[in-house]
Amino acid sequence: MSGIEENNKTINIRTLGCKLNFAESATIEQHLAAQGFAIVQGDKYADVYIINTCAVTETAEKKCRQLINHLHLLNPAAKIVLVGCYSALEQSQKLASEVDLILGSHNKMQILNCMQTLFDSPAVPLSDTDSDTFFSSYSLHERTRSFLKIQDGCDYHCSYCTVCIARGKSRSDSIDNVINNAKTIVAAGIKEIVLSGVNIGDFKADRKPAFLELLQHLVTVEGLERIRISSIEPNLLSNEIIRFAAEHRQILPHFHIPLQSGNNRILGLMRRRYQRELFADKTLYIKQLMPHACIAADVIVGFPTETDDDFDDTYRFIAETPINMLHVFPYSRRPHTIANQMEGQIEASVKNARTKRLIALSDTKKQQFYAQHQGLCFPVLIEHKKENNSLFGFTDNYIKVRVDADSHLEGQIINAQLIDTTPDGIYNIKIV
Repeated sequence: MSGIEENNKTINIRTLGCKLNFAESATIEQHLAAQGFAIVQGDKYADVYIINTCAVTETAEKKCRQLINHLHLLNPAAKIVLVGCYSALEQSQKLASEVDLILGSHNKMQILNCMQTLFDSPAVPLSDTDSDTFFSSYSLHERTRSFLKIQDGCDYHCSYCTVCIARGKSRSDSIDNVINNAKTIVAAGIKEIVLSGVNIGDFKADRKPAFLELLQHLVTVEGLERIRISSIEPNLLSNEIIRFAAEHRQILPHFHIPLQSGNNRILGLMRRRYQRELFADKTLYIKQLMPHACIAADVIVGFPTETDDDFDDTYRFIAETPINMLHVFPYSRRPHTIANQMEGQIEASVKNARTKRLIALSDTKKQQFYAQHQGLCFPVLIEHKKENNSLFGFTDNYIKVRVDADSHLEGQIINAQLIDTTPDGIYNIKIV
């Protein structure tokens, strides 16, 4: 690596998509910095741009192509490397003429061994063959929270999704390694860990379900104040996990549970592994044990053959279920999926209208959730983001707050009373 070090090459890593990508980008950055590369952040000139790509929707792919064009304009002489899901699915067919190196999801860590070749000669796409390999990752950038990768891949093969193709079969880190990574994160002064993966509820040890066992170990890590569970499938969110979360303050009362549709016929076509009744049971049980818990859900609208009655069924179900906020996506046709070949594709105008209706419902439910907590006190983790002499943070149940900037509060967990909301829906707080 001495030749590269002498050239003092600068590298900029751009991340699109999920928390898992952010964890993996952070690990790539840490390794490249250790090899002597200078890492630059933001929209800055660099010798090499690494794009960690996403392919969950057509919009995500479009953002990747736009970013490639933008980086070419920023520095026409720069090398551009693609890694991740989009490049795993497309490989050389569409992208080879636009970038200098293509890696997929399984082999993205090969970037650590490809840099010399990248500078010495034209690089070629590398095959992203399926693999059982799991590489650990965690982020340290935000200083207040870390995305910790515990699982990768998915065995579910939902009819609309390419992630199982791009990421491969489900595989997990070891419990010992997750705990060691958590201790490293805590030693860096970080108080909150977000457990991340493609399907974290499918975490296994010795080929047996072990997500609850992992939580049981994590709550014993000294100095780990907050454990946030990222997206978890409703059929994998057992009542035992919910009870354990309710009994341990370190596990935050915030659950992101994919719903995708509130209509059982559509759920069947999606090849989801539950019906809406199970989803409703889980949310009601969470609220029974943790009344202040925040429940967020993903919803896809305009899935093939979804009728107005089907959508109205979904709308009513969400309105009547204790969901507090939504992430709404219009169905996006993805190559290599069953849904892409289905008859009854929905027009874009219909999908957009349905999306707007659900977003409006989400805004109403979020406002109601916030209003229910006015005047109450919660622990708040203050972040390092400053704006207009304010600092921002989140309560344990994921209510966003602001406080007048005070540098000694950054990265600290404080007890705060929710006073009133700003015009943009953020709570002003009083430290108590």
